[in-house]
Amino acid sequence: MPLYINDDQAMLRDTARDFMAGEGNIASQLRKYRDMNCKDGFGHALWRQFGEIGFTGILVDEADGGMGLGHVEAGIVLEEIGRNLTPSPFLITAVAAVEALKGTAQRERWLPGILAGETVAALAIDEGAKHRPEAVAMRAERSGNGFRLSGAKQFVVQGASAHFFVVAAQAEEGLSLFVVEKDVAGLSVEGVRLADASIGARLGFEDVEVDADAVLGELGEGGTVLSRVLAAARAGTASELVGVASGAMAMTVDYLKQRKQFGRLIGEFQSLQHRAAHLYSELEIARAATLKAQQLLDEGSEEAEAMVSVAKAKAGQVSALAVQEGVQMHGGIGMTDEYDIGLYMKRDRVLAELFGDVNYHADKLARLKGY
Repeated sequence: MPLYINDDQAMLRDTARDFMAGEGNIASQLRKYRDMNCKDGFGHALWRQFGEIGFTGILVDEADGGMGLGHVEAGIVLEEIGRNLTPSPFLITAVAAVEALKGTAQRERWLPGILAGETVAALAIDEGAKHRPEAVAMRAERSGNGFRLSGAKQFVVQGASAHFFVVAAQAEEGLSLFVVEKDVAGLSVEGVRLADASIGARLGFEDVEVDADAVLGELGEGGTVLSRVLAAARAGTASELVGVASGAMAMTVDYLKQRKQFGRLIGEFQSLQHRAAHLYSELEIARAATLKAQQLLDEGSEEAEAMVSVAKAKAGQVSALAVQEGVQMHGGIGMTDEYDIGLYMKRDRVLAELFGDVNYHADKLARLKGY
């Protein structure tokens, strides 16, 4: 499959680009909700607009009221989200959670709210300082006709705003996934503001009771479902990182064309031109790797998992390069809050850790390839 988008996907890109630049821009969303110390970190009105446009239904099957599109289309929207630093639940709710709900009875309960932009979901997977889904220790013990969950989770993005959580826990039969509603007894939620002003959460589960219907997929086979969910989330995060890098680069190149030093535009200095050209080429490689990963996911290819790790690692490297070059080329003002370039660096730092950093995916890829 060629590494470019088709005409329909280009139309979606144009729609998403105009919408994010107009309704989801930094001044009207990120700065607004950061400065008002919003407990959610995003605007619910904008999330409802996502639903009205149809973005929330990109990965939802047509039979369930969605658009029945794929990961390539979700990535197109996420790149524009990253470009404008638009705070929204799209990645976790409309990509990861929707993927988790597919083929389960729980989709009837939650998909209508997601499609309308009314419901927010969260993934409660990690328990340590780093992303390590293979190290889940939380317990799920049988209790009556259901289960009792005990343990703790952290770095739960949008956890303080979520209506439900997809929770990974170890049952007697093996790793399993459960849907847990926000108001269940025994669940504690502590909202934590992250570096980019988004809100994560620490969750405590003290004998939280759920019934048997809360299990996503088959009991003890949560690893299979979780792998599919994390592949979707990682590919989506790679797209958002590409968007962050694109936005940071565009801002930096624009500054190079305006800022004068020693009587000349600094964009005329050959050393800065070389650095900008290098960043552009690296960005195109990251975009191509991410698109390939999403195409393979949509095809159901066995090679998708490896390519997703390539995309997440490469997008993480390029985004870091873009924001570092951006701050440096802006000079001292790049460190001030007045200029938006620093906000791109903060978002990059959070996305770099989300669902595994560069080192995690380099190691994962080496293991998949038997090195």
